[in-house]
Amino acid sequence: MPTYDPATETLAVDTIKTLSIDGVEKAQSGHPGTPMGLADIAFELFSQHLRYDPKDPSWAGRDRFVLSCGHASMLLYSMLHLAGYELSLEDLQQFRQWGSKTPGHPEHVHHTPGVETTTGPLGQGIANGVGFALASKLKEARFGEPFADARTYVICSDGDVMEEVSGEASSLAGHLGLDNLVIVYDDNRITIEGETSLAFSEDVGKRYEAYGFFVQSVNGHDRIAIRTALDLAKAQKGKPSFIVARTNIANGAPNAVNTSEAHGAPLGKDEIALVKKAMGFDPDKTFQVPAAVYALFQARAAELATARAAWQTKVDVWRQTNAEKASALEAFEARAVPADLYAQLLADLPTKDDATRNLSNAIQQKVAALVPSLIGGSADLAPSTKTLIKNGGSVGAGGFAGRNLHFGIREHGMGGVVNALALAGGIVPYGATFLVFSDYMRGSIRLSALGKLQTLWIFTHDSIFLGEDGPTHQPVEHLWALRLIPNLYVVRPADAMETAAAWAIALARKDAPTAFSLTRQKVPSLHRADGFDPNVILHGAYVLSEAPGGVPDVVLVATGSEVALAVGAAEELASMGRKVRVVSAPCLEAFDAQTEAYKSHVLPAGIPTVSIEAGSAAPWKSVIGRDGLTIGVEGYGASAPDKVLAEQYGLTVPHVTAKIKAYLGLGG
Repeated sequence: MPTYDPATETLAVDTIKTLSIDGVEKAQSGHPGTPMGLADIAFELFSQHLRYDPKDPSWAGRDRFVLSCGHASMLLYSMLHLAGYELSLEDLQQFRQWGSKTPGHPEHVHHTPGVETTTGPLGQGIANGVGFALASKLKEARFGEPFADARTYVICSDGDVMEEVSGEASSLAGHLGLDNLVIVYDDNRITIEGETSLAFSEDVGKRYEAYGFFVQSVNGHDRIAIRTALDLAKAQKGKPSFIVARTNIANGAPNAVNTSEAHGAPLGKDEIALVKKAMGFDPDKTFQVPAAVYALFQARAAELATARAAWQTKVDVWRQTNAEKASALEAFEARAVPADLYAQLLADLPTKDDATRNLSNAIQQKVAALVPSLIGGSADLAPSTKTLIKNGGSVGAGGFAGRNLHFGIREHGMGGVVNALALAGGIVPYGATFLVFSDYMRGSIRLSALGKLQTLWIFTHDSIFLGEDGPTHQPVEHLWALRLIPNLYVVRPADAMETAAAWAIALARKDAPTAFSLTRQKVPSLHRADGFDPNVILHGAYVLSEAPGGVPDVVLVATGSEVALAVGAAEELASMGRKVRVVSAPCLEAFDAQTEAYKSHVLPAGIPTVSIEAGSAAPWKSVIGRDGLTIGVEGYGASAPDKVLAEQYGLTVPHVTAKIKAYLGLGG
C-alpha cells in the first residue's frame, strides 16, 4: 500500500474540492457540495485501492468505479484528471457545455475516459455496480485468471438508497454473496428540499445487514478510518460490503457546509474565495493544481503500471497454457455471432402453430449454442416468459458458471444489473418479464438505449389476449411507449420465421438494445408465396401477401398476433373483388431505417391504408398517414378469455372486415 506525506494528501483533497467548485461556478450550474463532502473518500479510493490504468481505461483486469450519485460528476471528472486520464483542465472548464467530455451527469456514451457507466437517475449506479461485480464473477468462473480479484467500488448518496432500484439490486447482491462489491454510502443527511429527516429516518446500515452485506460505519473525513474500512471490506469473503460514511456536504465551505443550498447550486464567488483562502489557494485563480498533487498521482500511476505489467505477465502465461480457453475468451469478449446466424435459425425453425414466446424459446436454444456470450434471466417469470437456456445451469451464491440468472421479483433491479452486464463487455445479456411490467424498468431501458448497450429485453404476454388476468396485466400503450425511446428497436413477430428474424436483428445490433414483444396465445404459421426471401423480414416491414392485378385497393399493415387477423380480413375482402396487400411490420424502427424507395414500395402513398394492432392505435397515424384507418384497443382491457376479448374489442375477422368496408365506403 503506498504511503504519502499527510500534508500532500490534504493538499490533494483540497485540490479535488477546488477543481469541483470551480467547474460548477464556471458553468453556473451543478452540484458543488457533494464533491466537497466526498473528496476524502474519492482520494482514498484512487490513491490506495482502485486498480486502474489511465493509459488504457478499458483494461480488462481493472477494477470498476461507479459514481452512483451522478449529480456529483465534477468529483469524478476532477479525479480522472488528476489520476492521469485523457481529461484536461480545459475539459474540466467545459463542464456542462455542448460537446464536452464533462456533461452534467457522467455518460458512458460520451466516451469520457474512465467513466464506466451513465449515472444520473438515482439508484441506477448501485444496480450497475451489482451488475459489474456479477459480470466479474461470471467471467472468472468461465475463464479464471484474467478476471481474478477484480472489484467494483460504488459511491452512492441518500437519494440512491431511497430509490428502490438500488434496494432490489442490493438484495440480489447480498443473496449472491458478491464479495467483490464495495459500496460507500455518503451519509450527509441533506437533500434538495432540506434535511433527509423530512422524509427518511431508517437505519440504512441495518437494512444492508439484512440484505447480507458486511456493514461498517466511519467518519467520511477521516482518511485513516476510510482506508481501514476499505481494507476490511476487501478482506471479506462471501459477502458484499457497505460502508456508511458520515460526511458534511460542502465540507470546507464556512457558510454553505451542511446546507441544502450546497446540493444543487454554485457556491458563489465570495464563498469560493473563503474556501480557497482557508486552504491556501489563490482566491483569484481558478482550476489550480499544485505540482505536488500531480506528482502524487503520477507516482500512483507508476505503481499501478507495475501492477498492470504483473497482471499481464500472469495472463500471458495463462494464455499459453490454456490455448483453447484463451481462444474462447477472445470470441466471448467480441460477442461473436456467426455470420450466417439467421440462415442457421431458419434451417431449424419450429413448424407447429404456437405462442411466439414458445417459438422464441425454441429458437433461443439454437442461439445459445451458437453464441456463448448469451446470458440472462427473468424476474421470477422464466416458466411464463419461456426464457430458460436448457442445460445452461443456474447462477447462484458460490456458483457463477451457469447461464441462467434468477433476478427474483425485481424488474427495477434486473434492468440496472442487465445494463451493467452489457457494459462489462463480452456478455450479451437479456432480462425478461411481462410487457406490462416494462413500466417498472423503463428507466433502465431508456439508459440502455442512451448508453448504446446491446441488451435484450424479452417481453411476453404482449396484449389484451393474455386474457383472464385482466387489465392490470394487459399492455395497451406499452408498445408505443417503448417505440418512442430513441435507439431502441421493438420487434413484435407474427410467427416462427419472424421470431428468428427478431433474434437475428437483436444480435446484429452491437451498440443498441432490442425489445422483444411476444404472445402468450398461439399464433398460426403464416403462408408465404414460393420464392419468398426471408431476408426482407430483416427490413422491419415487408409485403407478406398481395392479390394479383396491379396496384392494391387497400393496404393492411399489422404486427404480431394481428398479422393473421389481417390475412383473414384480406381474404374476406378479396372474395368481394378487392385487391388487398398485407404488410407485416414486426419492427417499425428497422423499417424506418430503410431507403425511401423501399418504404414507398411497401407502403405506397395515396392508397388507403389500415393498421391493425391490439394496442393503442393513434400513434399509427405517423406510419399510415392521417387519412388511414387505425384498428386497435382503447382503454385498459378486461378480465375474460382471449376469444371473448377478441369479440368484445372488435378484433375478429368479421369485425375488422366490417370496419375496413366502412372505411372504403363499400356499404354492408
